[in-house]
Amino acid sequence: MPNAYPLLEEQYRKLARLDHALTFLQWDHMVMMPPGGSEPRARAIAELTALRHELLISPQTGDLLQNAAGQVTVPNQRRSLQEMEREYQRAICLPSDLVKAQALAGSKCEHGWRSQRQNNDWPGFLANFKEVVELARQEAQARHDVAPSRFPTAYDAMLDLYCTGDSNNFIVDVFATLKKVLPGLVQQVVDKQKGDLVPDFVGQYPLDQQRLLNLELMKCLKFNFNEGRQDVSSHPFSTGCRGDQRITTRFRDSDFMDALLATAHETGHASYENGLPIEWDGLPVGAARNMCIHESQSLLFEKQIFLSRPFIAFFINRLHSFLPITAEFDAPQLWAAATRVRPSYIRVEADEVTYPLHVILRYEIESNLINNTIKIEDIPEIWDTKMQEYFGLSTAGNYRNGCMQDMHWTDGSFGYFPSYTIGALNAAQLFAAIRHTHPDWQEKLAIGDVRFIRDWLKDSIWSKGSTVDSQEIIRAATGEPTNPDYFLRHIQDRYLGGLY
Repeated sequence: MPNAYPLLEEQYRKLARLDHALTFLQWDHMVMMPPGGSEPRARAIAELTALRHELLISPQTGDLLQNAAGQVTVPNQRRSLQEMEREYQRAICLPSDLVKAQALAGSKCEHGWRSQRQNNDWPGFLANFKEVVELARQEAQARHDVAPSRFPTAYDAMLDLYCTGDSNNFIVDVFATLKKVLPGLVQQVVDKQKGDLVPDFVGQYPLDQQRLLNLELMKCLKFNFNEGRQDVSSHPFSTGCRGDQRITTRFRDSDFMDALLATAHETGHASYENGLPIEWDGLPVGAARNMCIHESQSLLFEKQIFLSRPFIAFFINRLHSFLPITAEFDAPQLWAAATRVRPSYIRVEADEVTYPLHVILRYEIESNLINNTIKIEDIPEIWDTKMQEYFGLSTAGNYRNGCMQDMHWTDGSFGYFPSYTIGALNAAQLFAAIRHTHPDWQEKLAIGDVRFIRDWLKDSIWSKGSTVDSQEIIRAATGEPTNPDYFLRHIQDRYLGGLY
């Protein structure tokens, strides 16, 4: 048979073009589409998702993979073939009707969630959510059944979709360390900050000016507006492709800092996507490695760059220019207020010290949910119990700010949440390496220079795509695999030592 590898490349690039269409149908669904379009859009997305799945698992793809395995000798092509095989194996275990049903149920649940959350309507949400969970359980079991030696539980198989290369055992160990150390650390920080006099951000900040301010932040972080844009959604997110990155932010007229943090976060995601190796465009080997690496990029932009003392000092005049009411805040006051630590209900608004506990709560619930050891109906009660244990807060009857606050579960993205905290650990570790390489980093950030960070990330992270595994990327960039000590040291230095 002729060389099968070039034919495989064309097959997978065809899949990528279908992904492109799906990406922007889904973006429009969440950002621009009028409510009346929900049902036909959901059906269109489901149909296209099923067609893509059928193309991926077709006999033609299987035959090409089998033939190419005996033909490919070039190392880079071998790695590319390995990633093609990984994607194929992840898909072949799922029937097309399940994939289509999941896309339809996810679109319906996400669309309903927007108003149901605002109305604190758990019963209404539950009616749609039950189907999403049941289908996710079917998916997880199917994935587990084809590789029981790799996946001890059904949830392990789902986790592998988002944390590829970072096993559940690794995550369990990391979370055990954080659960042991963080509660005491949180209390230390809260006690230290008790006597601090910091301004209250609560006020009235015009939304149109906030939009302009956030665009200015994106410019400062070197977002390329010729290859992307910002819009508004009920839950901040980033999506798109090379040359067309779409990020969204949620704005509130009573606060300006949450939007800025979200914008910095999503700019990190978009920067990673746009920095992936162009020579592997459209192929699995050229995609982002996993969400633990992806979240490390967004959290590095948000927590390590934007929230640093020198960058805040650089950005303060821009804040005053777009929102003159903030002129009463100087840079040290702004930084002190932005780094305030307090237990809170909402994950996306949580400080970086308590944030991992929000993730651990969700991880513990979703792993038991997918493994079918808890009932869907019991989630609010379990959520409330864990909120009281980790934060001393009750969400009894408060579904809006409790178990309905995130959009991840609406489309069946079970296994995603751990990547946020592993990403935070990676971000702290990567930035420690950047600081070591660039001892003048504070002076650079104080004048708004982020190019040295972007260049380092492009060389060490973005250009790797999926050519190596996640822990190989972290080890090559920092000298060791993911180590929670860097994150804990960062928290101690910033919040107890008052550094950066």
